[in-house]
Amino acid sequence: MVSVNQEEVSGPIGFVGLGQMGLQMVQNLAADGALGIGAHDRADAPFASLARHPAWGRNLQRAAALTDLAGASHVVTMLPDSRATNLVIEGDGNAPGLAEILAPGAVILDMGSSDPAETLRLAETLSARGIALIDAPVSGTVTRAKAGTLTIMAGCDEERLERLRPILGRMGSELIATGTAGAAHAMKALNNYVYAAGLLAASEALCIARRLDLDPEIFTRVLNGSSGRNVATETKLAQAILPESYDGGFALALQAKDLRTAAALQKLAGFEAAQLSSCAALWARAAAALGPGADNTEIHRFIDQTNPAPTGQEDDLVTGTYP
Repeated sequence: MVSVNQEEVSGPIGFVGLGQMGLQMVQNLAADGALGIGAHDRADAPFASLARHPAWGRNLQRAAALTDLAGASHVVTMLPDSRATNLVIEGDGNAPGLAEILAPGAVILDMGSSDPAETLRLAETLSARGIALIDAPVSGTVTRAKAGTLTIMAGCDEERLERLRPILGRMGSELIATGTAGAAHAMKALNNYVYAAGLLAASEALCIARRLDLDPEIFTRVLNGSSGRNVATETKLAQAILPESYDGGFALALQAKDLRTAAALQKLAGFEAAQLSSCAALWARAAAALGPGADNTEIHRFIDQTNPAPTGQEDDLVTGTYP
């Protein structure tokens, strides 16, 4: 194993994207004072929180513009999709992006959930400028981001991952090298599909159970003590779906976006996955119906409301259709 080369990541470091996840991540990155960090976001609100951080004004400062990151050795982007990431990296004609701002030898770590095809394209574009792009998406909730216990997938080999550990290890407790550029974003999208399919299955099963007058709390115990157990049954049913608080902490629109990304991989792989296509289409309909503010656990509310209640005239198996 290659030892960590601290000089490569001694800073300064840039961090772009201070949403719910990014805000927690940058605070962990700045916690021990070893790295000088310039944080950038178009919104002012995140900086009210950062101003209360012990590192604020010392090794953690605001980068008012992307150009303030010109001297950064590494820049983390934590943005919602490829459109936003591409804009930050490539610019928009009115303002330069990181591709023009950063010096050769710099490294960009895309920690958002981007389209793997776009990641590959950007990696080639940046490589021609002497800048490395490594996809490093995360898995975990805001709570895990705050605790610094995210799982981070990195599109690089083990040796490079070790060199990046002084950065990534401050934000995640499990770091997984996935090989080449784009591989991490592809694996993250497929992971999110498996999770979304589990949440959908659990929600549908709960709807059926309730219409059969089965106790939903007992049914949840059965799932979590049996082979139907998954992350959704363990962390979403009793916590957010049974009480109908629908506060799981991840936007339904982002879940639908991740499924679009996963579904697009079928073409790249030359593999037709009927269940993936069906799952992505259903989540897309839910996102359109419930709007941008909906939590992903509201997939349960969507399927419950869009399936007609039994009238007493049905056969033994009650069936329903989605609009």
